Amino acid sequence: MRSQTREDNDYGYTHELNTTTLTPSYRIDLRNPTNEHKDQFFNANVVSDWSQLSWKEIGKPYEVKTVAKSKKEWEKEHGDMSVKTSWEFFNRSFHDWFVKDVPEEIAKSKKEMKEHLAKFKLKEVKQALGETARLSLWNYAHRIEDGIWDPRGKRALFEGLDLQKPRILFLGAAEGYEAMQLHAMYPGGEVVMVDYDEFCKTDRFGHFPETYPFLGKKTASGQPKIWYKDEMNISYVVDDIRNLHFGKEFDVVLSVGLLEHFPDDYKGQVMEWHRKFLKPGGYVIMTTPRFQVKSRLFYTIMADVMNHTYRELMDIRQMGLYVYKGGFDIKRHGYIKVHNGIVAQPR
Repeated sequence: MRSQTREDNDYGYTHELNTTTLTPSYRIDLRNPTNEHKDQFFNANVVSDWSQLSWKEIGKPYEVKTVAKSKKEWEKEHGDMSVKTSWEFFNRSFHDWFVKDVPEEIAKSKKEMKEHLAKFKLKEVKQALGETARLSLWNYAHRIEDGIWDPRGKRALFEGLDLQKPRILFLGAAEGYEAMQLHAMYPGGEVVMVDYDEFCKTDRFGHFPETYPFLGKKTASGQPKIWYKDEMNISYVVDDIRNLHFGKEFDVVLSVGLLEHFPDDYKGQVMEWHRKFLKPGGYVIMTTPRFQVKSRLFYTIMADVMNHTYRELMDIRQMGLYVYKGGFDIKRHGYIKVHNGIVAQPR
């Protein structure tokens, strides 16, 4: 007889509910499948009345000004890098790190550092030391702490919405992780992912591990169920968000790490993109990286991986004020490990 905590499927994958497991590249986290207790990574109600909040009181976001070495080198030869090219550089660099066998890479880097040290090759030692530091930080942030995907925190943010078989639009989707998690929790609908870099469709999403388990529920009974990418109804559109011809036809418009890449002069447009495709009564769900010491350290040490585009770090009040002033009422807001999270609806 199959264990009550065990989930098998037609693809031959098997995972245990209420478990967490480390793979060489990422963490699997299937704890708290019935949501019997509120997840510790989400704390709401920082602000009770957004209409009373002002920029004078909270200040503007912190701009990350450290730039990737590859961007500097490219601009020496070609001039200012366009926004699209910046994203293409970022997506390829980021994907290279997502697919690393991290323990193996750390061991290799440490071995090289020892060999260079034994030969007094100080330049090579410095390079290997920097690579080891980046690998160790990535290992902690993404693999050990699971801060980038953060499934328990994202599930806490997505929990309890009035959704039945929703159509979900993911703007700036990259590998599409959050839309797949949302789709697993509210199954039976459809996900449309949008990104203007073809690489995101072919590689970041295309090579997302088929065996990665998304904890959600069964369509009919609502009981816990593990979903996989290939079981989901997903289409991927490669285009500029400004060129999309959808109407107000989506129950959820989702973005993850999008708002903070636009200076203030453009943030109103970003909020309008979210409103433009939303059904009456639909939800906007957004996250941005948090302003905290750990995040500033991460974007400094990982600059060559992360810092190809304009980027800000915000606290939840700053993010929320952009959303509120963009014409939305905030239904839920809080922190999930390294991100701010907001659920809102148009006023």
